[in-house]
Amino acid sequence: MPEELIVFITNYGYLAIFLVVFAQEIGIPNPVPNELVLMFSGFLAFKGILSLPIVILVTISADFIGTNILYFVFYYFGAYILQHKPRWLPISQKAIDRISKHISTGGKWAIYVGRITPFIRGYTSVITGLLQIEPKVFLPIAIISATTWSLVCVITGWVLGPYLNYAGANMGTVKYIILTVVLIVLVSIVAVIYFQKRIAIKKE
Repeated sequence: MPEELIVFITNYGYLAIFLVVFAQEIGIPNPVPNELVLMFSGFLAFKGILSLPIVILVTISADFIGTNILYFVFYYFGAYILQHKPRWLPISQKAIDRISKHISTGGKWAIYVGRITPFIRGYTSVITGLLQIEPKVFLPIAIISATTWSLVCVITGWVLGPYLNYAGANMGTVKYIILTVVLIVLVSIVAVIYFQKRIAIKKE
């Protein structure tokens, strides 16, 4: 992670974490994935510099507020934005069609899974808005997914605290660890959905 970002988070603590996470959630590019930022925040909690519960609360708040701004912008102005798409908006019609189909067929679970999956989290909020999914449906999913994502990333950093020096020299390895943890969560969710459907079929 860039030294400037490390210094910023270390010096400004919770405010820095909120701003970095919030900025990326509303679509402002950041060369460092939020997952790594949260892992570092978890490490600071492990060191006793920050409070783990407060880090998690700040992260959930930044993610929830940021993703809802993105969602509501596209919920109300999506058609206009796509017709006058600015260069900085990194979303193609192909990506919109693909994720739209996934959400349309998978419903609430598809939105939730998309919201905790790296690289398509922001796209999911955008497309949910474009599809005019009602706020009463999206908002509960947004808070649950924000909580899941924050807990997984921050606690991963807290658990890996003793090994951060190794992680700093092996960022590729850390990315694979994050993806593995997320994959485990996703597989667990899919398994729950599968068995729920099997039970429902047997009851019928």
